[in-house]
Amino acid sequence: MEGKVFLVGAGPGDPGLLTVRACAVIASADVILYDQLPGPEILASLPQSAEQIDCGKYGQSHILEQDSIEALMVERARAGKQVVRLKGGDPFLFGRGGEELETLRAHGVPVEVVPGVTSAIAVPAAVGIPVTHRRYASVVTIITGHEDPDKEGSSLDWAALAKVGGTLVVLMGVGNIGEIARVLLSHGKPPSTPVAIIERGYRKDQRVTTAPLNLIATRASEEGVKPPAVIVIGGVVDLYTQSDTIDLAHLGIGP
Repeated sequence: MEGKVFLVGAGPGDPGLLTVRACAVIASADVILYDQLPGPEILASLPQSAEQIDCGKYGQSHILEQDSIEALMVERARAGKQVVRLKGGDPFLFGRGGEELETLRAHGVPVEVVPGVTSAIAVPAAVGIPVTHRRYASVVTIITGHEDPDKEGSSLDWAALAKVGGTLVVLMGVGNIGEIARVLLSHGKPPSTPVAIIERGYRKDQRVTTAPLNLIATRASEEGVKPPAVIVIGGVVDLYTQSDTIDLAHLGIGP
């Protein structure tokens, strides 16, 4: 049997938001290389018959470096295995799925991409925040917050981001929230711009912290905000009320 790699998006963490195709390839996998972002419920449901390899990244500590992950996928697929590379959200949105696709193609390994529900849209939705709204936002911009806003040669145009309007969604940005807010403010983003930080979306301990842009870093520090989290910046945050949060128990993952 010819080996193959599936780059699978696990969605924001709720097993109910796995796609039908994702469930099928996970169930038939010989090998699963997983990150931590799919969440404990999904990871606990992985088939015991499959070889499970933890590729998680914990802050600056990586269990496996990217080159090693890609080498494992190639090696297992060449041995005739059905390999699932399981990622949180969607594999092509800041998940390095594009890099892995290139490597697999370069080695002649058959590969299929299984898209996932991205946390950039689903996690705000879980707490009643639409990323677009006719009254508040006709554009949404999704950026990585893992980049230092002050680094030389940044690929992000912070001046343009401050002026474009609409909704700004930041993934992997908790550690840099102070710098992100400072740079946006320095480029003219109004201090009163509402911000929401949604921690551990679709999990039992999901939490939302809100504040205006000029106070969000202080509030996040006071509340002990930690990743994983999605940051939403823009007028749509004003639509958030605690009563609109999706009933996680109804989805089968609440207490």
